[in-house]
Amino acid sequence: MRILIIKRDKIGDLILTTPLLALIKSHMPSAELHLLANTYNGWVAKENPHIDRLWLPPRTRDGTHIHPTAPLKQLWQILQLRRQHYDFIIVANGSISWRANKRAQQIATSKTQVIAYCEPNQQQGIKYALPPPTHGHETERIVTLLTPLGLNITPDRIPYPFFRPPPTWLDSAKNFLTEHNLTPGSYIMLGVGTRRRTRQPEPAQLLRWAEDLYVRFGLHTVFTWSPGKRDANLYPGDDDIAEAVLTDCPNWIHPYQGKLNIVVGLTWLAKASIYPDSGLMHVAAASPGGVVGLFADPENSSSPDVWGPKGAHVRIVVAPQHIADVPDKTILSALTEILNLP
Repeated sequence: MRILIIKRDKIGDLILTTPLLALIKSHMPSAELHLLANTYNGWVAKENPHIDRLWLPPRTRDGTHIHPTAPLKQLWQILQLRRQHYDFIIVANGSISWRANKRAQQIATSKTQVIAYCEPNQQQGIKYALPPPTHGHETERIVTLLTPLGLNITPDRIPYPFFRPPPTWLDSAKNFLTEHNLTPGSYIMLGVGTRRRTRQPEPAQLLRWAEDLYVRFGLHTVFTWSPGKRDANLYPGDDDIAEAVLTDCPNWIHPYQGKLNIVVGLTWLAKASIYPDSGLMHVAAASPGGVVGLFADPENSSSPDVWGPKGAHVRIVVAPQHIADVPDKTILSALTEILNLP
């Protein structure tokens, strides 16, 4: 049996899809499992042991740069995918994705059974057109798509998301640590990159957290942020927060703003991490150290009930309106629980 999983969303979305991959392989070990991701999130799956083949369609746009030949390359890849003659295609979204469903319909042959959440008027070519779920975590919603395969998985049987960085990424991160006289596990990773300002701590908070961790536990802080201005069109940056943090920066805070592979490696090697709701939060949740995930204003933005990180060492802090309103004690208590420190 040959199965294709379609997941062409962001980093965190793909990490939350990995329990589906693990469940298919554990219950159907002889199945050949392929994943159609994208060039932005595909690195998440390159070290995944449950995937037999990874497909990465070329992007039509990178920021403002347009790739004129990408549509032709995408068409050629669709033809290659059709030649795989998949038995099943699963559109692994916890809600309706019109574009992903259309891609599944393009790839499917006459024998392919497509499983997807969709509207009644979108069922053509979709064998198992399931109504979109109205509750449950994203991992639970995605795993429900296995029901047509005869797999009825209860939430308590869903494994944690899986991610493992390439060894070369860890080597690059270790080079940074050596340059700063740090070792794996001797620091906390603290990031502020996220789309909504309400999820971000204020610079004064960050400085207090870092000082407390250093004074109480001797832990340094590696601080990372998204480059650019907050009002950037493509993706809001955090240079204003970074500038305030790094002015007269104490020697226990080590800034890093650069390549994603090094940020991921540093996150993996950290004692633990603090991240607002973002892809890196889910990377940290899968890491050995774990994460404190920051959410705010869940009534008007992503809720941790749906998008919260999953892992063996995870704590979630939710602010009614803004993370800036959360007492330092709340954040540091959550972190010390992960660290198993007094």
